[in-house]
Amino acid sequence: MLSPFEWTIAKRYLLPGRGEAFIAMVAGISLVAVMLGVAALIVVMSVMNGFRAELLDKIVGLNGHAVVQGYGGRLDNWRDILEEAKATDGVVSASPLIEQPLLVNFNGRVEAILVRGMVDEDLQEMRDKVIAGSMNGLRDGASKVAIGSRLAQNLGAQIGDVITIINPQGRSTPFGTVPREIGYEVDAIFEIGIYDYDKAFVIMPMADAQTLLLIGDAVGMIEVTTRDAEKVGEILKPLSDKVTGQAIVNDWRTINASLFEALAVERVAMFIVLSIIILVAVFNILSSLIMLVRAKTRDIAILRTMGASRRSLMKIFMTVGTVIGSFGILAGLVLGFVFLFFRQSIVNAIQFLTGQNLWDPQIRFLTELPSKTDPIEVAGIAIMALVFSFLATLYPALKAASTDPVQVLRYE
Repeated sequence: MLSPFEWTIAKRYLLPGRGEAFIAMVAGISLVAVMLGVAALIVVMSVMNGFRAELLDKIVGLNGHAVVQGYGGRLDNWRDILEEAKATDGVVSASPLIEQPLLVNFNGRVEAILVRGMVDEDLQEMRDKVIAGSMNGLRDGASKVAIGSRLAQNLGAQIGDVITIINPQGRSTPFGTVPREIGYEVDAIFEIGIYDYDKAFVIMPMADAQTLLLIGDAVGMIEVTTRDAEKVGEILKPLSDKVTGQAIVNDWRTINASLFEALAVERVAMFIVLSIIILVAVFNILSSLIMLVRAKTRDIAILRTMGASRRSLMKIFMTVGTVIGSFGILAGLVLGFVFLFFRQSIVNAIQFLTGQNLWDPQIRFLTELPSKTDPIEVAGIAIMALVFSFLATLYPALKAASTDPVQVLRYE
């Protein structure tokens, strides 16, 4: 704690006089540098957290936490495995699923697609992702499908249009294998928010998918959702042991391993780089305090002759530097949160001014810039910056405390 005398001197040094404008300017630059460093670190870490959370939410929301997949992409005894999955402790839901890459043709344009056959309950859960049409018409034998928004855009298809899905593995004839082509009416257009899904997925009832693929009563996999996505491996270990030899259990980490590992590495790298930026900003505090001590050498000597202790002088200059850093941190927090609040508007404005697409969903997977602020992480960033600011004050404070008033005032 500072005494009234120490606090008075500290306030005087925080507000330099007319002849010390250069020192004030350097201190101001120090504050701005810390502010920008803290804001940049908060923004980048929040965006990366948001990117991972959004990606996980959308991938898990569509694919579940894990899938039990049959060898050769086919499960004939899927009803028994489905009951085993539902009976596993920690499993919230399980449902059969068919997923097969095929081709679609509309007005002479052919695109690669991923056909998903889903049960009625899962089809109805897609309602909130529909942007045109309705999922109500997707019933067994109705020959109606829902397609992703980007796929509809690429094909030029709208609600009510009939698209032709081509299964290259058709029926065998004396003249060879004839591809199977079936027309389906587009009854709904949905948008998941992940570009790769929106440009490829065609969703239809399970029975229609079985008919299209000529697989009878079999399914491709069983989709499983657990109570905790982070513990999915531990929860599904008993099920994995039971289906050994019949199927294999793959969780979301395994399916998207390369993507989430790359995100983790990039997150650590960005944190280190931006922490160095804060460290560089703190060096400005060090330089401004050194200049202040040099400019105030005579005043420090006089204070020493008046009875000021070395401890008091150290506390004064440590307070000056720490206050500059603290104000920079507070300003950085405000700037970071403002940037995050208006992040999409800022991205759109930069895109408009530069003419460049900064957030291409074909590259970024998501259609908008995400954000998820972790309070613990923000507190850690603030504490780290404050510690750096405090450490930067030690040398100038020691230099001021070691001033010898005899040497300074000898010729006064």
